Amino acid sequence: MTELKQVLSLKQTLQLVMTPQLQQAIKLLQLSRLELAETINTEMLENPLLEEEPEQEAVDEKNLPAEERLRLAAERIRERIERTEKLESMGEADPEQVDVERLLEEYSSYSPTVINREQPAEDMPSYEAVVSKEQNLTDHLLWQLRLSSLNEQQLRIATQIILNLNEDGYLVADDEDRLAGKDIIEAIADSLQVSRAEVEQVLQAVQEFDPPGVAARNLRESLLIQAKRLKIENGLVYAIIDSYLPLVERKNLQQIARELKVELPEVSQAVQIISGLEPRPGRAFSDERPQYITPDIYVYRLGDEYVIVLNEDGLPKLRISPYYRSTLAAGGTGSEAHNYIQDKLRSAIWLIRSIHQRQRTIYRVTESIVRFQREFLEKGIAYLKPLVLREVAEDIGLHESTVSRVTTNKFVHTPQGIFELKFFFNAGLTRKDGQDVATEAVKEQIRQLVAQEDPARPLSDKEIVERLGRQGINLARRTVAKYRDQLGILPAAKRKKLS
Repeated sequence: MTELKQVLSLKQTLQLVMTPQLQQAIKLLQLSRLELAETINTEMLENPLLEEEPEQEAVDEKNLPAEERLRLAAERIRERIERTEKLESMGEADPEQVDVERLLEEYSSYSPTVINREQPAEDMPSYEAVVSKEQNLTDHLLWQLRLSSLNEQQLRIATQIILNLNEDGYLVADDEDRLAGKDIIEAIADSLQVSRAEVEQVLQAVQEFDPPGVAARNLRESLLIQAKRLKIENGLVYAIIDSYLPLVERKNLQQIARELKVELPEVSQAVQIISGLEPRPGRAFSDERPQYITPDIYVYRLGDEYVIVLNEDGLPKLRISPYYRSTLAAGGTGSEAHNYIQDKLRSAIWLIRSIHQRQRTIYRVTESIVRFQREFLEKGIAYLKPLVLREVAEDIGLHESTVSRVTTNKFVHTPQGIFELKFFFNAGLTRKDGQDVATEAVKEQIRQLVAQEDPARPLSDKEIVERLGRQGINLARRTVAKYRDQLGILPAAKRKKLS
């Protein structure tokens, strides 16, 4: 007889529940300042408990020196950030269990800090929109690379792969390598002194990056990558891309149907899908199209310190409607109207709370970047240090993904110019002395070498490699050529000026 036993087992699991409030906080974190203002205005239209606070007579600071006004603005923001952090440290995790009265007391309004525009400091940027280049393909891929889990050796290889892509996103050998009988994989392997198999393995990882089809060596490989991304690698579309692209180009669909033994309409439908794929994955990324931006953050140098001022100009001054607050206080608990107002009150409080959290996070991330990149702020781009998301995340006690969201589509004005926050997270190259130097700093070195060259005898890429080598920076010639192209510098033969 079989013995039956009843066993009680306990299993503990850790699960992140994405509440609507958490989703809202994450969404706001990714928005630019202009997008945030638009979102707030939309929320005000949909939630009657949210209203814009009437303008109040501000303390007259017009007669104060510009530096003092900036310092006061920075102090107000810092005090608000510290107050928000103190409140968050006492906050409840479950939005359904929060003390609404306490939150209402603490988060009943959001008043942005606006810099007085009169009598600006000497280095205060114009409030007019400034022109910046859109993110190019290389920047987009290097950003994804920094978020990857590749080891140090693989990161070196992946960086070289990305730096050798052409403007269409293809990995192709240059003329010098072709003349030497090398394909692109062999050329990269030789320049890094690694095996061909290692380069091939890392290439597969890079080909998983966005945009789909990037880092392919030809059209066929690019379209196959895109087909796999669409989960159609085992169908007719994949077979046609794999073996019949020349017939597709000649529009000889009947021959494809005969050879694959399928009906012509099926081939026609498959070819229609193929025509919707992107033959030039890098097309969407260009350095040439201007983008008009206004900084989200300002970093000023005042004496020996740097102060951070969030650009909150244009953000509505939010508050919870006093009328509805008094209506709730009057009673009527349990009525439909009371429940509606209570629900809208929670939504309004959580929006204001999420805005506080967003501004605090942007401030802390910028503050950390300033600490890491102080030498850049003082001396310029040649002193930019290699930096990864993990370092900033650990510095301020946040997750890397949070830092990633904050640095996307946020621009900061510094004494050295306006940069996207992403700019400060730089891949590094190792010098002969073992110290790391940021790739952007190396590009600046190349730019300076070309600026100082003899116009009648411009430096070749090989000579630039040699000059950098004397500074302890080891680069392959093809890498110098790639950096030079990214800087918009012509080859030596085209830079030569005849007397």
